[in-house]
Amino acid sequence: MAKHSLSTLEAFLIFLLVMMTAVTVALLSLLFITSGTIENHKDSGVPVTQSPPSTPGSTATQGSTLTHGSTDTQGPPVTTTPEPPLFQNFSGYHIGVGRADCTGQVADISLMGYSKTGQNARGILTRLYSRAFIMAEPDGSNRVAFVSIDIGMVSQRLRLEVLNRLQSKYGSLYRQDNVILSGTHTHSGPGGYFQYTVFVIASEGFSNRTFEYMVTGIVKSIEMAHKNMKPGKIFINKGNVEGVQINRSPSSYLWNPLSERARYSSNTDKEMIILKMVDLNGVDLGLISWFAIHPVSMNNTNHLVNSDNMGYASYLFEQEKNKGYLPGQGPYVAAFASSNLGDVSPNILGPHCVNTGDSCDNANSSCPIGGSSTCIAMGPGHDMFNSTQIIGEIIYQRAKAQTCKPALGYSFAAGTIDGFGSLNFTQGTTVGDPFWDTLRDQLLGKPSEEIKRCHKPKPILLHTGELTKPHPWHPDIVDVQMITVGSLAIIAIPGEFTTMSGRRLREAVQAEFATYGMQNMTAVISGLCNVYTHYITTFEEYQAQRYEAASTIYGPHTLSAYIQLFRALAKAIATDTVANLSRGPEPPYFKQLIASLIPNVVDRAPLGRNFGDVLQPAKPTYRVGEVAEVIFVGANPKNSAENQTHQTFLTVEKYEATSATWRIVHNDASWETRFYWHKGLLGHSNATIQWHIPGTAQPGIYRMRYFGHHRKQDFLKPAVILPFESTSSAFEVVTS
Repeated sequence: MAKHSLSTLEAFLIFLLVMMTAVTVALLSLLFITSGTIENHKDSGVPVTQSPPSTPGSTATQGSTLTHGSTDTQGPPVTTTPEPPLFQNFSGYHIGVGRADCTGQVADISLMGYSKTGQNARGILTRLYSRAFIMAEPDGSNRVAFVSIDIGMVSQRLRLEVLNRLQSKYGSLYRQDNVILSGTHTHSGPGGYFQYTVFVIASEGFSNRTFEYMVTGIVKSIEMAHKNMKPGKIFINKGNVEGVQINRSPSSYLWNPLSERARYSSNTDKEMIILKMVDLNGVDLGLISWFAIHPVSMNNTNHLVNSDNMGYASYLFEQEKNKGYLPGQGPYVAAFASSNLGDVSPNILGPHCVNTGDSCDNANSSCPIGGSSTCIAMGPGHDMFNSTQIIGEIIYQRAKAQTCKPALGYSFAAGTIDGFGSLNFTQGTTVGDPFWDTLRDQLLGKPSEEIKRCHKPKPILLHTGELTKPHPWHPDIVDVQMITVGSLAIIAIPGEFTTMSGRRLREAVQAEFATYGMQNMTAVISGLCNVYTHYITTFEEYQAQRYEAASTIYGPHTLSAYIQLFRALAKAIATDTVANLSRGPEPPYFKQLIASLIPNVVDRAPLGRNFGDVLQPAKPTYRVGEVAEVIFVGANPKNSAENQTHQTFLTVEKYEATSATWRIVHNDASWETRFYWHKGLLGHSNATIQWHIPGTAQPGIYRMRYFGHHRKQDFLKPAVILPFESTSSAFEVVTS
């Protein structure tokens, strides 16, 4: 048992800090009650093959609910938007793709993923996008929509609002049973879009401006895909990706039976599954790739909003296909979606003690000096930016080749080798600590004996499943969903499955399909879908009580419950009995959430200065490979999530002498640019724009522009948000 030198008062204050910054706390209930699914229509489609399909097959979609209780929600009035005209005399699918910005705030908001105090957004490296794909029969029936979103995870509130807005515009065309929303799981996106208390506290309050920005972007991407639908064909392919992953909890993996482990050559899933979409003329429309890897190449020292390694793979693929377009523009859409990534890290050099260089790949992920805080896993690059590029590049190249043919245990607070926790907790903890237990009991009350027994061997740090003020701390209604497109079954999971958990689920679903006559089905796990319920380990991994097990919030038999439910869904699809499944209760949509704890402050420029004035100009000349940098009088970037007059914070522009015009060559979605916001006192701030000049840059005259919004409030009047823009002096780029 670790001894504490802190005073009781100091420890009490630290515990309160943990409560305000914990990101992934979980519901403490094990008893899933299957209540069925919403209405569904049996459809027929075209099998997905590696060559153009020739005969129709079977496809269906369907969703189910896990619940402890019943709630009611009401949708908005429905005004149906007409569907685009569809051609029916062809063999294939109607396919639509769309992409829209869903970045939200890039300042004064917590980044979602690492549970690190003070890791707030302070600028932007890349924009975040929602990428939507719609597939339907030639006659428009049997429609499904899959949306991959550059966010940490999909919250239940986010999904409910998206579905409500789709219902308002399209009626029953896009529903709970045929729309999957999946988060890529970047740890460098904003929080603030949740409704359950634990996540609201972790995000330092609910941010309506970020929530609205995300919802609007997701809906817009679906609208674009709907509008762009055209006849086409879909191909599926598989292949292994080497050299980008390690299992970050290998000691837990070893708790799985030897006979089961012997069936696999690795303790991570290396297989990538790809859906490639083309029109009837063979023109590429887009792709969806599923691969198991945590987007944590950008570590917990990062303060720039970005989409991490999977987003970088999308960036590279879309730039390759959309030549001549700026990032985030162009018709081709490439989504690199999450899968069973629970115990999979991209930091392939493994965990080492940063103070000694020795390996700390042990059951506790702890170093002799410094404990867990000095045990960090590193990526292959010389810094986190370079590691992100290396991992994303490998994933992109492999996909490019393929398409050419609720209780938290103590170990939750410890974090992982990708991002350690803030306090003196270690992984592998199977006994409680009287110090923290006493503080918990005084603040929140004691956990019940029922919960303690149910979660053994997990020691209960926070009994969130028994906490209901001001709202339930975690969801008690959880969607499970599966859709099939030809021979591909997409399993939408509401959390992070470990490697072996994912393997067991896929095999169970495939076996169930085979039992009822659907042979050779390919099952793919799509992670972080529809609602977030943390991690799902195997029963054996649960006994080790490392981070993933401590965050398996429904107890040791969680995986068994999910397998049972998804087998039932597979059987219903295979036997054409989906319509017989009941709807189940609707999840709640809470009102009066905790407002953002970061106040809105009026922006102020220094005396004698205006917003956008240049404080540090560009140098007259830069060489390729150098960094051009300009510092401006800034304003809070979160204002731009509320007033979207400008669609970018920056541009890099090249002077074209032949036309005497400036041509935009980069924006804030470009990997080569970085936008840093430096917060001062009393509403003062600076903005730094950097351009890391790539080797492909053409010699010539360039400039950088800054676009922002400032908050102004006159006495006894409401605040207004006003746009401004500024331009640097021109500078020359030379090759040597």
